[in-house]
Amino acid sequence: MVETNHVHHHGPPPSVVAPPSVISIPTGPKVHQPHEQLHQLQFCIHSNAPWPESIALAFQHYIVMLGSSVMIATLLVPQMGGDNGDKARVIQTLVFMGGINTLLQTLFGTRLPTVMSASFAFIIPVMSIINDFSDSVFTSERERFRHTMRAVQGSLIVSSFLNIIIGYTKAWGHYTRSFSPVVVVPVVCVVGLGLFERGFPRLAQCVEIGLPMLILLVVSQHILRQFHHGAHTLFVKFGVLFCTAFMWAFAAILTVAGAYNYVRGQTKQSCRTDRAYLISTAPWIKVPYPFQWGPPIFRASHVFGMLGAALVSSAESTGTFIAAARLAGATPPPTHVLSRSIGLQ
Repeated sequence: MVETNHVHHHGPPPSVVAPPSVISIPTGPKVHQPHEQLHQLQFCIHSNAPWPESIALAFQHYIVMLGSSVMIATLLVPQMGGDNGDKARVIQTLVFMGGINTLLQTLFGTRLPTVMSASFAFIIPVMSIINDFSDSVFTSERERFRHTMRAVQGSLIVSSFLNIIIGYTKAWGHYTRSFSPVVVVPVVCVVGLGLFERGFPRLAQCVEIGLPMLILLVVSQHILRQFHHGAHTLFVKFGVLFCTAFMWAFAAILTVAGAYNYVRGQTKQSCRTDRAYLISTAPWIKVPYPFQWGPPIFRASHVFGMLGAALVSSAESTGTFIAAARLAGATPPPTHVLSRSIGLQ
């Protein structure tokens, strides 16, 4: 018997494997999904949001920062002796320098998506400077305002050298190695609770506007967003813009309808939309420049208070940078990055 190579197969013929097809590689920007543990986030550090949505979210950040800047100027400028024009100029300076600081931090500092603004930790030292000049004699309130601003500028200049020294000598980075939530969270909470008596009474000065705004913001963030996908996008991503626009329109309607015609002056100042005089007194174009209120005044008693506020604001910023890196899906900022960011601040 002779074997042959002809073998009879009773099964189906073997399938022919097709040659691999060419895989197309996308040429557009790579979009990274948020981290699995942070599924509630729509974007992470490497995500690229659409331009319209990016502009809307950026404007919402600006509104939040503008609110804190207006609150600081409204609290301090009248006690210095400044008028509405001075208040508008201080707000312009705070917003302008907040933008400069944000650009420096996002380009050269931590490179995290953080918006820099005026720190509330400096309110108490500034208040002490204002009280220090309360018994001084000036020819006018405007002169008292300019003299107080010069003293504030001088103490801020000296205290800023503390940030520069501890930042660029990398001393702050070595110190942050001992930072933990047990250290950072109490510092931030104590500063915030200390300002409670100054911030929350502003809401009580116009309850019919402040309280509905607070309730609407809480309800929209936790209840209204569950009804529809579009409502979720509106109230979660743009909740501050929506609530601010709605309550501002409500306040304008009350003002036009004459609801505040026969109330006390403080209520008119707090509730009416035509009593701030910030837009009417502010120039169309104004670029802040160094020493715009005159040469700075240096006094040791003022400087020491500002030095304490500078340390507190550095701790606040460091905690914010660590939290922003965690929530953005980035690695924790190294010590040299934290030192560089404080030096820029």
